[in-house]
Amino acid sequence: MQGYSQIPETKMAPVRSDLDDVLTNVLAHSGVPDPRIPPGAFKDTGDGAILVLPAADIARLVDPLLENLHAALVRYDRQRLASAPPIRLRAAVHVGPLSLPDHRGDAINEVCRLLDSQVVRQALTAAQEHRGGLLAAVVSEPAFRRTVRAGRTPGLDAEHFLRATARVDGKAFEEPCWLYVPRMTPHALAPLVMPGTPSGGKAASTSTPSAEPESSSTVFRFVGPMTDTTVINEVKSMRIDRRRI
Repeated sequence: MQGYSQIPETKMAPVRSDLDDVLTNVLAHSGVPDPRIPPGAFKDTGDGAILVLPAADIARLVDPLLENLHAALVRYDRQRLASAPPIRLRAAVHVGPLSLPDHRGDAINEVCRLLDSQVVRQALTAAQEHRGGLLAAVVSEPAFRRTVRAGRTPGLDAEHFLRATARVDGKAFEEPCWLYVPRMTPHALAPLVMPGTPSGGKAASTSTPSAEPESSSTVFRFVGPMTDTTVINEVKSMRIDRRRI
């Protein structure tokens, strides 16, 4: 939870209880089993939690859980009292072997590193500043291959994600990852989390590049309706992306 340590002490327990309620409802709605039932599969971290689930459930943690979580956070934000702090979340999805029954292993450390990486922190800041967003998610490369690339997420495909590199200050951790911010396209997200990347540039795209040279391509971005307006006198080819930015 972003900014949890800055919340007044008297409000920490209530907002954490609200978060637990949100997660319980979202997990059930997404068809994911409650991780608090198996011993040791739920680890409270104070400002969040680590949920350990069977690998068979990993696709549902990406789709539909991420969209359901964002929708639940939006509803909570609309209904909360003005005196209650907002809930803005970073989420990480990873897959790897763990020992039983204590659920220890590198996968736990790696998912924590992903969650703490600069790029997902920047993604949540970008989401908040761009559209008042409440969620930024990062999916590890192995998890992405087993879910999105494998075609197990019917509501999300590779074009909804931005490929990036997760790094953590002071830690020897550098891994490829995939960012997902609801209601933001990778094209809009890329220059905000990776300075120097032009909107619509190679680093922001996961689709196959055009056969034409890059110098012949021009990108226009419209954020409002266009009526009776001439943009350019000739367009040889056009690709319309109707996803919300």
